[in-house]
Amino acid sequence: MRLHEGDRARLEALTRMSTAPAGLVRRARIVLLAAGGASNTEVAAQLRVSRPTVIKWRSRYADSGIAALGDLPRPGRPATVDEVAVLVATLADGARPPTRLRAPYWSSRLLADELGIAHSTVARVWRKWGVRPHRPETFQLPSVPPLPPGIHRGVVGVFRASSWNAVVLRADERTGHRAEERFRPLLVDRAGPGADRTSAPAAFLHLLDAVAQAHPYPRLHVLLNGTGAVRSRGVREWLARNPRVSVHHAPATRSWADLTEVILRLAGPGHRSLSSIHRHPGNTHGPDVGPRPL
Repeated sequence: MRLHEGDRARLEALTRMSTAPAGLVRRARIVLLAAGGASNTEVAAQLRVSRPTVIKWRSRYADSGIAALGDLPRPGRPATVDEVAVLVATLADGARPPTRLRAPYWSSRLLADELGIAHSTVARVWRKWGVRPHRPETFQLPSVPPLPPGIHRGVVGVFRASSWNAVVLRADERTGHRAEERFRPLLVDRAGPGADRTSAPAAFLHLLDAVAQAHPYPRLHVLLNGTGAVRSRGVREWLARNPRVSVHHAPATRSWADLTEVILRLAGPGHRSLSSIHRHPGNTHGPDVGPRPL
């Protein structure tokens, strides 16, 4: 099933919005899973609904779009707004609104109407994250030191452990391979701190080696949370031997998880969200297992 233009970001935003009714969230997930290639039976099993329910909402969406899924949240309702959802809805598809809206770029009122939230909330999120919807190329993920503008679309690896995490980005897309065709996230056993002390540095080095080999020319940027990685002697030595790889840290005012969620969701439909990686423990690999394609 194919999604209508501009609907992916809006559907994903609905699934993350606290004010959306549970039934609407479920229907949005049905459509997203179906668009991702899941069969009716697979969608029904994953969401614990009947197969006829899946077929009904797939058909309604195909006929009439998101409006057919039910009552959307409306501006003015009290809400705890997911800032990541607003960012992704703003910047997805090159920050261009669907052609049906006949607008060259998003305004706070236009996006608020699409998401069913107050336009002042959209404006507040844009100010907080430094988003200029009429100049999306200037959007810069907050980090120390700053990451280059636009680099959020070049994710090539994700590393997760209980003590520290990292996402690896490339500075350009000069080769013919898109990032989502190259790697899936590499995870280590998060059974406990003791396991991390021994396995995390080795697994992280394995990921860095694989990414550096697959992307030998552009600069690479590693966004970290915590200091566990740079305290590892092996990681420090690897970085010294590879000066084209820069290390950045999530600032105190933003969580690494939020930054990485934005990165993954904007990287394209071939990537998973950080939450889906966390929900799939079967995707965990030890340090002796190389990265696999996304």
